[in-house]
Amino acid sequence: MAHDAAQNTLPGVSYVMPVLNEVTHVRAAVDSLLQQDYEGPFEVTLALGPSMDGTTELVEELAAVDPRIRVVENVVGSTPAGLNLAIRESRYPIVIRVDAHSVLPADYARIAVETIISTGADNVGGLMDAQGTTPFEKAVARAYGSRIGLGGTKLHVGGEAGPAETVYLGVFVRQRLLDVGLFAEDIKRGQDWELNRRLRASGGTVWFTPELKVTYRPRPNLYRLARQFVSTGVWRGELARRFPSANGVRYFVPPAMVVAVVLGFLVGIAGIVQAVVGAQPWLLLGFAVPVFYALVVVASAVVWGRRDGFRSFLWFLVVLPCIHFCWGIGFLLGFLSLSRNITAHTGR
Repeated sequence: MAHDAAQNTLPGVSYVMPVLNEVTHVRAAVDSLLQQDYEGPFEVTLALGPSMDGTTELVEELAAVDPRIRVVENVVGSTPAGLNLAIRESRYPIVIRVDAHSVLPADYARIAVETIISTGADNVGGLMDAQGTTPFEKAVARAYGSRIGLGGTKLHVGGEAGPAETVYLGVFVRQRLLDVGLFAEDIKRGQDWELNRRLRASGGTVWFTPELKVTYRPRPNLYRLARQFVSTGVWRGELARRFPSANGVRYFVPPAMVVAVVLGFLVGIAGIVQAVVGAQPWLLLGFAVPVFYALVVVASAVVWGRRDGFRSFLWFLVVLPCIHFCWGIGFLLGFLSLSRNITAHTGR
């Protein structure tokens, strides 16, 4: 009887998940939704993009055995298009965004709904808790969770509950999503930040709570990690160009670092030329910049990378520069309006 009463009084929740070529992770992500301890009604809507790795067959199998799972076809294949399709097909007043790489803890929906009710927020989110299984993935996870890796924002390293610029994933009041026009489909990455910008601009509140912690599975190899961060950087540069007053200084640190290291290296090369021709090689001082950066990477690896063993420590020495340089180069390309050419080849 208590369960039936909760079903009648608690708001229903709609889990929405865009899925594209995620055969490795999507089952665990969906299972984490079905195992939530939230006692209100719920539904799961998967926006299935044109996958080529067996994801389509797996998702159809999941929907066939559980009527609470629905599949909608996302012909465009992009994340924002899939989210909007799933939201439009949903019917409950609370929308919980889920990523196919994420695993929600059993109390996620319950805590999120309680927080929305108690704070009156339009969007509630928490911490992206990156967890790897291989030495490479563990190194990536450590980089994500370190202040030098992704900038030390609350959604990566945690912090006190309160209003925030943006949060990981998000649990939304559905009507407020409709009020501000849903996700911008012309923004392939960073669409959550842009949506939260509109929510806040319209007088709404985006709320961070450390009680919400979502397990995130990092990319499994260096190639896919590099693609991810080039694409992410491109779109962050695009957003910085579109909304200059809404972007903090921290977004400009990686591109500034890339420019400084590259210029320093080139100046150092010029110093070698000076030495060869018999001139005073004062330009060798340019090497101080890349050397300083290398020392920062090594020091960071000692602090964070060594916690998961020697192999993860070695991977951290590679992963951290990969994140910095790919993101920074992508940012510069996006900021210089080259994102259309680049994102066509960087994938989801």
